[in-house]
Amino acid sequence: SSALTTAAIAAITPLMATAFSPQVQVARPSTTLGASYLESLSETPGNVVPTQYKNYLDSLASAQAAPAVAAPAVAAPVAAAESTSSESTGFCHVPFEYFHFDNLASKGPRPVCDWGTPQDWSRKLADDGVFRAGTWYCSEGGWESPNGKGVTEVFYMVEGHGMLGDSDGTKHFFGPGDMVIIPKGHTGRWDVNTPIHKVWAVNAHENVEESGPIIRVQVDHYKDFSPECLTDTSANDPLYGNTGSVASASNTFYDVGPTKVGVWASEPGSFEVASGVRQWFHMLEGTMFITDSSDGTSKRCVAGDTVMLPAGWSGYVDVVEPTKKVFTVAL
Repeated sequence: SSALTTAAIAAITPLMATAFSPQVQVARPSTTLGASYLESLSETPGNVVPTQYKNYLDSLASAQAAPAVAAPAVAAPVAAAESTSSESTGFCHVPFEYFHFDNLASKGPRPVCDWGTPQDWSRKLADDGVFRAGTWYCSEGGWESPNGKGVTEVFYMVEGHGMLGDSDGTKHFFGPGDMVIIPKGHTGRWDVNTPIHKVWAVNAHENVEESGPIIRVQVDHYKDFSPECLTDTSANDPLYGNTGSVASASNTFYDVGPTKVGVWASEPGSFEVASGVRQWFHMLEGTMFITDSSDGTSKRCVAGDTVMLPAGWSGYVDVVEPTKKVFTVAL
């Protein structure tokens, strides 16, 4: 009997060690995330949360009332790598590796929370004083946000699941592949249900532009970026003005004051940009080159890359493979 007990303990010990070992989130390419998330959503229409996804998030939400259990410690990242952005040209471009967890700087535990032990890591990409971009990683936890947000933030979800609440308690759930918009002036709540990794752009415009007594978060799902949701805008392109004979399509799903957010797609082809708008974009699919007319520098953009272009930027866009990207414009 003693021998059997010893053997049983020896057999389950490795399984217990694995089950309780902290797991490090591994970044995956946007196209893989998009495909898996789109698959999970299936044919569910519009803003309806899939049943299995909603049940999971509801269970997490109801668990918030339970006593908080300390989250596993997350290993501190190594020192940030040297920036790969190009400061000698009229635009800033980085591959997704720039935002890998190992390259992020720890900001430590959040000072105020009501469940979990949320800790922040981040890295900035660029900042012109009004329009800036970067990445943010946060472990599980939740907190109130009673003070009005000072900027309009737009982010694309790379990993994790979360919820943003409005001041009246309305909940907005989001996961990998979603675009989330937090307008300036928003108050409510943040819940990080599984560790979140996002790439973001912020427009620090002067005034609160939303109307109405309650400023609401907006979530647009990856499935809403499909071709049937886009409109041909080749002659009136929201990013480049006119793409000429190159077929392009887009959907601007947020257009309030000086901030526009949407998705843009293009078939292969080349066109010149005389005076582009100030923009941030994150590549979801395809391959394209952006060439700066000031010095001829060219950057290859593929899925996972992030780019910022200044107002009035001029150059050339060469779409090599059918391309799709999410964007934010700061006017």
